[in-house]
Amino acid sequence: MKLVIVESPSKAKTIQKYLGKDYHVVASKGHIIDLPKSEIGIDIENDFEPKYVVSKDATLRSLKEAYKQADELILAVDPDREGEAIGWHIALRLKAIKENGSIVNRGRPVKRIVFTEITKDAIGKSIKDSRTVDINLVNAQQARRILDRIVGYKLSPLLWKKIRFGLSAGRVQSVALKLIVDREREREAFKAEEYWSLEALLTEKKSAKQIKVVISEKQDESHEFSKGLVFEYAGYANDKSQLANRDSATKVIDKVKNANWIIDSIVSKKQKRSPKPPFTTSTLQQACANKYGMSAKQTMSIAQKLYEAGYITYMRTDSVNVSAEAVKKTQAFIAKNYGNDYLPKYARTYKTKSKVAQEAHEAIRPSDITKTANKLALDSSSDKVYTLIRNRMLASQMEDAVIESTQVKVRVSEYFFKLNGQKILFPGFLSVYPESTSEQLLPKLTESQELFLNELFAEQHFTSPPARYSEASLIKSLEQYGIGRPSTYAPTISTILARKYVEKEGRNLIPTDTGMVVTRLLEKHFPNIVDISFTANLEEDLDHIAEGKRVWTEMMHD
Repeated sequence: MKLVIVESPSKAKTIQKYLGKDYHVVASKGHIIDLPKSEIGIDIENDFEPKYVVSKDATLRSLKEAYKQADELILAVDPDREGEAIGWHIALRLKAIKENGSIVNRGRPVKRIVFTEITKDAIGKSIKDSRTVDINLVNAQQARRILDRIVGYKLSPLLWKKIRFGLSAGRVQSVALKLIVDREREREAFKAEEYWSLEALLTEKKSAKQIKVVISEKQDESHEFSKGLVFEYAGYANDKSQLANRDSATKVIDKVKNANWIIDSIVSKKQKRSPKPPFTTSTLQQACANKYGMSAKQTMSIAQKLYEAGYITYMRTDSVNVSAEAVKKTQAFIAKNYGNDYLPKYARTYKTKSKVAQEAHEAIRPSDITKTANKLALDSSSDKVYTLIRNRMLASQMEDAVIESTQVKVRVSEYFFKLNGQKILFPGFLSVYPESTSEQLLPKLTESQELFLNELFAEQHFTSPPARYSEASLIKSLEQYGIGRPSTYAPTISTILARKYVEKEGRNLIPTDTGMVVTRLLEKHFPNIVDISFTANLEEDLDHIAEGKRVWTEMMHD
């Protein structure tokens, strides 16, 4: 009998049905070994040697009993550093491997299998392509865990002494908090500047009604225009600057309200818009936050269930790569259901731009592109996430959308007003993954044609401070700066919310007084911890360890 160990019971259940009676699939329910909670658990003087303890005695006992009946051990834990470390710890405690990952008993094989989707074919292939435990990945996880523990133990006493007992700080969360605090400081220092907008309602036929002029100092007042074309002020001659105040707005109004409005130019351009790549962890979290208001934690919880049920590929990834087979199946589905016009000449390939891209995962995509959410009988939230993933994957292999953009400029006195129109000539990928592209169709107009003024609406505005971070924009910034990993975005945000360093107001993340004080203390006493470049460089060091290019203990000494 072959013993297969995975993390979760639901994943075990799905895999068991594919492997059959010669295999026994059991779950470790995550890490069974960790650093102790009551002490630092690291011998810093002895090359940072960790003092691991068993955190799940009952689980380990049941794994040992199962292993007694097995003639082969297969580690089918998640395909990342955390998964590699879980498998290593388990195999070590079962006395199946040595610390360096080598097998204890050659007659009793230990295999590490890696797959990014839970399907019969993928699991079968992973067994054929099995390997040994990758000790470099284990070392990268171990270095990260030890580093985070040391940082926490050094910072927490300062926070207890200066603020309140029970507070704590971490390597990634401290940088995330600083980004939010810095944005709040920018907002507090921001000085709003006044400006005015001016819109003109024009028609092709002259109206007998008197020209209506509205000057509003109520910001963002809702103004309903009558039927016609709404042009916006576009400056004069070579000056396209905004109207600075009420006087400048009324000056323009006085000059244009009785003048002739003549079309000066009509410029149309055809533009192609290309689809975005399939989702990574970061872009999925951003899309679900922006479209459905889901938290990163909620998105990952749903994605985890979809993965463990075998419906999508592994959900913690920073890669936009897709297997050749998946691309081929997606193209076949598009050709059959949308027609060949919706297929580009060549299959699309995407390059991962993330600074911190690590293991060679696939992007997040459906395991079977032909299955809709309805076929899978999903609950409402899972339906939304799955459909978004599926549509994004379909769109990523579809033809460009072709859009015609038109700008009409009207000259009146020495001023210009403009009107933008947009027409979708060919929807392409927009037919399955609509973006903020709505048609604004214009009537047939000609240059030198006269239009007639019906209404003028001038409105006061003030420049806005930089927007507060939302979960989506914070995740985007963390990824751009190279801070954290796909597995850390959701826990980082959950942690700073749970510790009351940040509060949510709608979708905005606002630092609390405690969060502001914590950041100020860290800036003063531990500037490296809240330094973006320092933290990003540490992530690169961990990558080098994972690739076998750096010894983890040397990094710790540095």
